[in-house]
Amino acid sequence: MEKGSSEDGKGGAPAATLDLISKSYRDMTRAALGFAENALTEYVDFTKKLGSAKRPDEKDEKSKIFKDPAWDNNPAFSATKESYLQLRKAAEKAVEEADLDQAARRKAELSVKLYFDALAPTNFFFTNPAAIRKAFETGGLSVVAGVRNFIDDLLNNKGMPRQVDASPFEVGVNLACTPSKVIFRNELIELLQYIPQTETVHSNPLLTSPPWINKYYIMDLAPDRSFIEWAVKNGHSTFAISYRNPTKEMADFAMTDYLERGFLAALDVVSEVTGSEVVDVASLCLGGTLTMAAAAYLSSKGQGSRIGNITLLNTMVDFSDPGSLGAFTDEESVEDLEKSMLDKGYLDKDSMARTFDFLRPADMIFNYVGPNWLMGEKPPAFDVLVWNSDSTRMPAKMHSEYLRSCYIENRLAKGKMKLADTVLNVKDVKSPCYILSAQNDHIVPWKSAYKTNHLTSGETRYVLSNGGHIAGVVNPPSAKAWYLVGDESVKDPAKWIEGAQKVNGSWWQDWAEWSSTRSGSQVTPPPVGSKKHPALCDGPGEYVKEA
Repeated sequence: MEKGSSEDGKGGAPAATLDLISKSYRDMTRAALGFAENALTEYVDFTKKLGSAKRPDEKDEKSKIFKDPAWDNNPAFSATKESYLQLRKAAEKAVEEADLDQAARRKAELSVKLYFDALAPTNFFFTNPAAIRKAFETGGLSVVAGVRNFIDDLLNNKGMPRQVDASPFEVGVNLACTPSKVIFRNELIELLQYIPQTETVHSNPLLTSPPWINKYYIMDLAPDRSFIEWAVKNGHSTFAISYRNPTKEMADFAMTDYLERGFLAALDVVSEVTGSEVVDVASLCLGGTLTMAAAAYLSSKGQGSRIGNITLLNTMVDFSDPGSLGAFTDEESVEDLEKSMLDKGYLDKDSMARTFDFLRPADMIFNYVGPNWLMGEKPPAFDVLVWNSDSTRMPAKMHSEYLRSCYIENRLAKGKMKLADTVLNVKDVKSPCYILSAQNDHIVPWKSAYKTNHLTSGETRYVLSNGGHIAGVVNPPSAKAWYLVGDESVKDPAKWIEGAQKVNGSWWQDWAEWSSTRSGSQVTPPPVGSKKHPALCDGPGEYVKEA
């Protein structure tokens, strides 16, 4: 799945997000007395600290909004900050100590996060020192510009602060622009074949399997920031699936359709065009879940060898601990979602986007309130955020099936998922797997992704990247990049990380080395397209541009 600030994407979740959030307050009433007691204790501790030189822990995630020097140097602002942090701490402690079941606890935790992120002092003009300072410096013009931004967002962005200035970017020009041709199209996908950039390529072609909750081009983001470009330049004959943005007419498309008309259709074309009986697959998030389902399906038919090595980027196969998304994927939430999709036949893309924003409200919503609405600034122009805002719809039947079979019943990991009249068992998969997750991923918790190491029968390499759900993937070589590696045979991820070694550099480099020894011999690049599947148009094609 896929969303982020400069980093993060998506997964399944209900449309009635605000209704669900408000419902969770019922669960918190049992913790109200505990909160009051904690709040009083924290306030007493706070008053004792007034006048002391001790400052709050700057590494505290909740303190990162207080970067302006006035929060420490001005007594009034300092007291405001401390009061807010202590009150928030008391609320979080009350939820932690409350006797709640797992579903109620997740909703309560999310409610507290949303509530206190919304009430942060930085979200209000008279308690935001940077906004006040800029108003004086500009003679009030920043306030006027901020009001203008607010009204524009109210009218044109459903009342949410705009996250990105998309005007400098265009799909096919400076996004999704690695040279390619569309060589296949059906009612669900287009298949892109990338123009070779090396004299020889690995004999195993590489098929990229992206999620369809966002557009495919997170894997081909921008020049020098594209995993697909990296693969092409490292001698992989690369193909990419680009999914159609579903309409009401596709309401009955199911997971089996995404398997047969999506992944397997693409696999057949790649084999026909290249003449290779073995195809490597690099997949992301939901696209990785489908890849593992497809590999299990082929294995059940005695065709498991059609897939060479598998790369799983920020992918869950075992959904027993989905993290924050669990607040939106319990039985009650899924029932609400199913009702909301009845008339339209799909999950609206705005509902999907807002759900993921609510998972990280500080970064994805309120991070933009101060700059945009209080100080009159334009949102940043950033490729990841442009992709992040380019959301898609989800067919009603498929989305309901996905949430129930994966999040609620965890069928794939249990060997009980059934697609195309076939029971799937990932233990049958013998392909080597490169498993990548990100330390700060809020959609696919790295400890959940780690479990895939022990679900298949093939060798695995597990790598933990810095960054979040998307920055962990868009991770070109840089001075700041690093990743962790360790002993994949260790079953407990907490013990794995204790013995893990830090490596400076990008996991892209590690993947290139790993895949180079598992992708066949060097051969002359295959032609682009074939007589049966000629080039239809230039990449990135038509489906990626559908609104």
